[in-house]
Amino acid sequence: MPSYVLLARFTEQGIKDVKGSVDRGARFQQAVEAAGGRVGALYWTQGAYDIVSAVEFPDEDAAMATLLALGALGNVRTETLRAFTAEDMRRILAKVG
Repeated sequence: MPSYVLLARFTEQGIKDVKGSVDRGARFQQAVEAAGGRVGALYWTQGAYDIVSAVEFPDEDAAMATLLALGALGNVRTETLRAFTAEDMRRILAKVG
């Protein structure tokens, strides 16, 4: 399954209801699972990002639809990084001329 690192920052709406953040995180995990994916890690962080997550989806379409739905809720703005395992990189590097 394709893997992603999700970096999120609270919006003004999200920080106003910060006490609901853990419950929203649980609903995010449920949405990922409903799309056939898996949340490997979900952390609330200090620094440039408020939340960092490692997620897997069965395909790019499932990832895009789930993350668009997350953004539409208006509590966070995300930056999504496609992530590759060592096994993925070995396969990719075998194709490098």
